[in-house]
Amino acid sequence: MPVLYDFARAPSPRRARILLAEKGIAHETRIVDLASQEQLSDAYRAINPACTVPALALEDGTVLPDNAAIAAWAEAAQPEPALMGRDPLEKAEVASWNARIEGECFMAIAEAMRNSAPAMAGRALPGPNDYAQIPELARRGRDRLDHFLERFERHMTGRDWVATHHFSLADITAAVALDFARVLRVDAYDAAHPATAAWRARLAQRPAFSL
Repeated sequence: MPVLYDFARAPSPRRARILLAEKGIAHETRIVDLASQEQLSDAYRAINPACTVPALALEDGTVLPDNAAIAAWAEAAQPEPALMGRDPLEKAEVASWNARIEGECFMAIAEAMRNSAPAMAGRALPGPNDYAQIPELARRGRDRLDHFLERFERHMTGRDWVATHHFSLADITAAVALDFARVLRVDAYDAAHPATAAWRARLAQRPAFSL
């Protein structure tokens, strides 16, 4: 059975938890305590030299070191339900929206949080190396998030799902990112974003989103 290296309070492994649950892929879970920087330990570096979670260790010993690898493997190993598109155009739409959300939303939040939080001093980027905080990136990240929220609300107006006419990986990525915006005291589902709030309410009916 695959083993998911996880940390409950972090958004990135939550993406993997939801994906595996939606796919119905059984797995074991091992917690990597990011709060105590266990990801930087020699033991975990031997598993994932990138020093990040999630990582998924397969039964043959292969380790998938990030969400991109985990999603690609899960879609191939368990084709139904299809979460990365059902035909060439849908696959392109899901890939495009997933990348856009990662770059314009997830990274904006991470920039703002990691470059301003006292607990992240000297750890402005995840991974094996230490980097100093840059306050200007924190301010830019918050501006980028505000702009993304405006664009996303317009996009979701009149739509049920982010990328196609059915639930997909892009919905997982967007929901986890926007839920994570709370670390910046941003409510992505307030009265100013009714279409986004309605979409998130639909996702809340899916058991995987309680994970």
